[in-house]
Amino acid sequence: MSSSPPRREGHRSPFIALEGIEGCGKSTQIARLAEHLDRNGRAYRITREPGGTPFGDALRDLLLRPEGEPLDGLTELFLLEAARRRHVREVIVPALIAGSIVIADRYADSSVAYQAGGRGLSTELVEQLNDLATDGLMPDLTLLLDLPADVGLARVAGRDRARDRMERERIDFHRRVRAAYLELARRRGEERYRVIDARRDIEVVTDEVLAAVAPLLKGRDA
Repeated sequence: MSSSPPRREGHRSPFIALEGIEGCGKSTQIARLAEHLDRNGRAYRITREPGGTPFGDALRDLLLRPEGEPLDGLTELFLLEAARRRHVREVIVPALIAGSIVIADRYADSSVAYQAGGRGLSTELVEQLNDLATDGLMPDLTLLLDLPADVGLARVAGRDRARDRMERERIDFHRRVRAAYLELARRRGEERYRVIDARRDIEVVTDEVLAAVAPLLKGRDA
């Protein structure tokens, strides 16, 4: 496969990413977006980071297992970028070229938020490595489901499962991650980023998610 990403202008399907801190409700909103696409007869591919490929899923387990050995921010970043490159080349690009809408549960901006914002690495370094790993392929639209860190962590604590390594970080870490996401949204602008208040009722959030993606699907829905 060529290392160049597919062109956007009418030559591939939309690429949508959902981002946010732990507990923001990405999984729920992705499922609801998928239901909307099903009703309109649209082909789509749901994927996630870290993960998306067998290689990425193995690294996901290494990165998130709570009993795993401690990893510094740079080690995390290198592992994530290795998984991201396989993800882009083996899953995202082929799906877009084949005509499927790609919906990603996290993508490259998550490393800017978590490894730069949360861990304190250089934002410039993270963005340079993101660009290399993705061949410059960025989402057409990123939906940032935003809420305060204490609200997100309270939701995580109420889940019937053990918390992963990221979810166990101190609240100050999650506050830095949220601040980094909001700064990304400010820098990217509304054309590329949409901030959605995830504290509200699920139905209200879903309505705003569908309204945000509607322009990408205009003229294509069944």
